[in-house]
Amino acid sequence: MSLTASLDASSVTAVPGEETSLPLQVRNSGTTVEEYRFEVAGACAAWTTVEPATLSLYPGSAETVQVTFRPPRDPSVPAGETPFGVRVVPTSDQAEPVVPEGRVTVAPFTEVTAELVPRGSHGVLRGAHKIAVDNRGNAPLTVTLTARSGTERAGVTFTRPELRVEPGRAAFAELRVKPAKRLWRGTPVLHTFQAVVAPPAPEGEEPPAPVVLDGSYQQEAILPRWLPRALILAFVLALILTGFWYGMLRPAVKSAAREAITPEVIASATSGPDRSGGQTGGQTGGGSGGASATPTPTPTPTPTASAKPSTKPSTKPSAKATAKPLPPAEPSSAQVQVRDSVGGGSRSGTALTVPAGKTFRLTDILVQNPQGDAGTVVITGDGGSRILTLALENFRDSDYHFVTPILVPAGGQVTMTVDCRKVGRPVNAPAPSRCAQSLFLGGTLQSTKP
Repeated sequence: MSLTASLDASSVTAVPGEETSLPLQVRNSGTTVEEYRFEVAGACAAWTTVEPATLSLYPGSAETVQVTFRPPRDPSVPAGETPFGVRVVPTSDQAEPVVPEGRVTVAPFTEVTAELVPRGSHGVLRGAHKIAVDNRGNAPLTVTLTARSGTERAGVTFTRPELRVEPGRAAFAELRVKPAKRLWRGTPVLHTFQAVVAPPAPEGEEPPAPVVLDGSYQQEAILPRWLPRALILAFVLALILTGFWYGMLRPAVKSAAREAITPEVIASATSGPDRSGGQTGGQTGGGSGGASATPTPTPTPTPTASAKPSTKPSTKPSAKATAKPLPPAEPSSAQVQVRDSVGGGSRSGTALTVPAGKTFRLTDILVQNPQGDAGTVVITGDGGSRILTLALENFRDSDYHFVTPILVPAGGQVTMTVDCRKVGRPVNAPAPSRCAQSLFLGGTLQSTKP
């Protein structure tokens, strides 16, 4: 063999964001001048170079090149040991390449960011917040969550005292603020607090500075400010209605009752027919005449009450249309995965087709981008109407929950369309050839017929 190559050390430690070099000695044991080029193999090839890139040697001579490692300060390069090899390839077809091998250890680094959502809350009984912790380092870490209240009138607690976060991912925890006393009425009270995210200390090093987030909770009164004014207004309105009744409506009712008693009604109720009889006598020539007879009163007939018409209940049954209730809604879910190549146009996949006689009430959507692809994903509902349009490079997992369900009628479809611009590269995994996204749906199926 006319070529020998060896590394000065079999292992080296590289710090992310810094540069580390390892000498590589190359010797030409042949009889002719030879030129060599260098290729780095292994997971570290993307951030490893050989300087110079080519080398010419006379027979029997040797020179040293530098293998330089520049791992980026990014979560995509995990901490730990990684094997590598440097292929020394002669330009001559007669010689065979030599591959000296070694191992590079990427040192861990810690970088943590956090966000409090929302910064300020308000409510009657308690305040609710969420804290998002992002691990921008290259090693898993477990952070400690603590809270400090600015006053003694409220308590601040986390639902989880610790949070484990993977490299390049985010984790969430809930924070609750509960006042010590209830506020029945008056001016709202503002409670301030601080949420502290403390990352662990590396071995032999000082602990990194914790992340401190300021927040506030405004305690509202149980009885709102407008309640006394509303009660006074209701009392005044009641007085106005009472005066209107006694001043106008009640006299009008009495007057209508008096006008209903007419003289004709009184006469028909109290008077009757008169009967009279008389006799006249005369005397001629010294005779005397008798007096006329006085009329004899006749009793007044008592008016009898008119007979009320008798009403008989109808024997026909009343036909009331009784509406039959709809059957209860059934929980339902669906999913679809779409793979798309770069430059081949968009591809679509149907997650759900609503059966006949039913309506799908869409309440939950989860879109997954596990490879970290770049491109566009569009989710459409019935008739091609857009529900969501997302950029793949902005997320890995994205979920949505709707208070008001999205209705998809019978025969409608929920479809996901993917337009791939760049295929992602998962950590410690072979590079995929196509983009891959998944869609999960959740909701209920409601029958439209009883």
